[in-house]
Amino acid sequence: MPHATASWLVDNTSLSFEQIADFCGLHILEVQAIADDTAATKLTGRDPVRAHEVTQEEIDKGQADPNYRLQMTRGPDQVRRTKGPRYTPVSKRQDKPDGIAWIIRNHPEISDGAIGNLIGTTRTTIAAIRDRSHWNIANITPKDPVTLGLTTQRELDAAVSKAAKAAGIEAGPTDTRLEGDREALIASLRAERDAASRDADVAGSVEDQARALFEDPFRR
Repeated sequence: MPHATASWLVDNTSLSFEQIADFCGLHILEVQAIADDTAATKLTGRDPVRAHEVTQEEIDKGQADPNYRLQMTRGPDQVRRTKGPRYTPVSKRQDKPDGIAWIIRNHPEISDGAIGNLIGTTRTTIAAIRDRSHWNIANITPKDPVTLGLTTQRELDAAVSKAAKAAGIEAGPTDTRLEGDREALIASLRAERDAASRDADVAGSVEDQARALFEDPFRR
């Protein structure tokens, strides 16, 4: 229960978000959302000390040194992921359409199959939201599925990366400022810097003259 553990650590310790994210296996933005109470529902904290997953001494070390990474006493019981749709708690199932709409709007490159694996829904539901024929389309508001607790940031990032690679989309804009004549570019930047320096010197000289005239009006 990483989110519940992260909620307890946020409320009861002074560990950094990075330390909590590393210990709980979450993305730092997920911890930020928990701290800001922007999650869909308020999480009930789970004490990892009482669960014998970490000692109080380890927490004290982490609070004393922001660069320290907490060592887990024992890992939580692993839940094997079986084939078939992802299980979603009943309390969160009503949020699925909002999460689907957010992915369709922000990451149109992700296929319906990948969306279904992320959120645990059917292609029929995704298609209905995509073509706006869903029975409750008027009340669907796109919301980040990570914040809603429908998936993790790591899984979403992996799906986005895989879909972008398959579609041939670059991960980010390419910096082309140094392409072409490098020396000419450097000379141009240096000239701009020198011009700005001269303007600053002129402004300073005018200011000094004005100050001198103000201090000695008969100097005019």
